[in-house]
Amino acid sequence: MSQRKLTYELIISYAEHRTQRLLHFYPVHLNDNEPTMSIELDSEQIEQILQGISIPPQPQIMVDLQMEQFQPTPDLGRIADLIAQDVGLAGTMLKIVNSPAYGLANNITSVTQAVMLLGIKSVVNIINGISIRGELSDEDIVRLNNFWDASMDIASVSLHIAKQIGMPAPEDAYSLGLFHNAGIVLMNKRFPDYMDIMQSAYSGEFERIIDAENRHFRTNHAVIGYYTARSWRLPKIICEAISEHHNIASLFSRDSVSEAPKKTLLAVLKIAEFICGNAKVLGRCDEDFEWHQIKRYIYEFTGLGEYDIEALIDDFKEMGIASVITNH
Repeated sequence: MSQRKLTYELIISYAEHRTQRLLHFYPVHLNDNEPTMSIELDSEQIEQILQGISIPPQPQIMVDLQMEQFQPTPDLGRIADLIAQDVGLAGTMLKIVNSPAYGLANNITSVTQAVMLLGIKSVVNIINGISIRGELSDEDIVRLNNFWDASMDIASVSLHIAKQIGMPAPEDAYSLGLFHNAGIVLMNKRFPDYMDIMQSAYSGEFERIIDAENRHFRTNHAVIGYYTARSWRLPKIICEAISEHHNIASLFSRDSVSEAPKKTLLAVLKIAEFICGNAKVLGRCDEDFEWHQIKRYIYEFTGLGEYDIEALIDDFKEMGIASVITNH
């Protein structure tokens, strides 16, 4: 990653130390119970937030996989059989598993091999993430300007960084990378001018990307993504990270030790987005204004700096990650 070895333990330890130091000086102003999207809303409030957007039902294969996952003794063979029934899904999963991000010595040629090697949690997270692609028509794929390819690369880069720093569940970083912009797919289907507004959002005119969406649509892809992820029973930490992935300044200004794992997930995601040129894909602009606004929070939280990011970019170019090569 760089000449300085960064680990998940170091990041969490640094966050805890910083919080304790701030609590010593500012005990009155810190609150571990800051409101998040986990606050329960009634059906009328949720309907107002969704603005007529229909959350797609969880694919049946995900229902079946999760039922098996929570059995006292999950049957990995049955899980492999369930995935193999969908040829397209199985092929996409094998492509992901054999990508440079996983760094496997040998090529995986069967779903059974993948399930045995990765384990059920990783496989379920991967399938959950790629299932959102089923909501994209061919026309959507064209309109979204390489959205899916960029999401795949962001997920791969997130996974690789998560593994390098020793995150306990690196598959969560992959799942967040793949699913964090799921709301964009649904917003684009609902609003014909959505991608035009997204270009405006990334222009640097707004403090946050979601501010442009809120102004025009009275909702945004982060909140839509949150409700989709929750409906699809993604892990709570991923749901909450999706809801806050464009709220970095506010989140990272809250010095709550309990939020350190979520902040680590989001730090990895935002680094991956910058490295993969997310602003160019969604905003079609050469300058990543969001990154310039938030990078000081990311650097302060992780202990990283400009040199480390440049080193990561070089690493991912060597690995052949297309979005990194194209955008840097």
